[in-house]
Amino acid sequence: QVQVVESGGGLVQPGGSLRVSCKVFGSIFRARDMAWYRQVPGEQRELVAEISSGGNTKYVDSVKGRFTISRDNRLSTVALQMYRLKPEDTAVYYCNKPRGVLFTWGQGTQVTVSS
Repeated sequence: QVQVVESGGGLVQPGGSLRVSCKVFGSIFRARDMAWYRQVPGEQRELVAEISSGGNTKYVDSVKGRFTISRDNRLSTVALQMYRLKPEDTAVYYCNKPRGVLFTWGQGTQVTVSS
C-alpha cells in the first residue's frame, strides 16, 4: 500500500516564498515520475509541475520561472520550492504521479497567499 504525505504549507504574503514537501512510502520511488498538483475549492485539480525519474522537469506557464520541483531518491521525497507567490497560487497542494494509475491521494497541504 503506497502512502503519500504532504507537508510544509502555510500562510505567506504576496511576493513571499514557501517550500512544500512530499514523502512517498511503499513504492519504488526512484523509478517513478512525480508531480505536484493544486486544487482550489470548486475547481479541478491542476498539475503544476512534474519531474521525471531522471530529473527532467516541466511546469505549467502560470508557475514557470517561479516554482522549482526537485526530488531526493534516497529519502523518497519530492519538493516544490515556490517564489514570488501570488494570491492566485492559494490552493491545497498534492503530490502524485503525473500520469497512469495514480497513488491514493494524500491529505494535501494548504498554501494561502494573502496580506
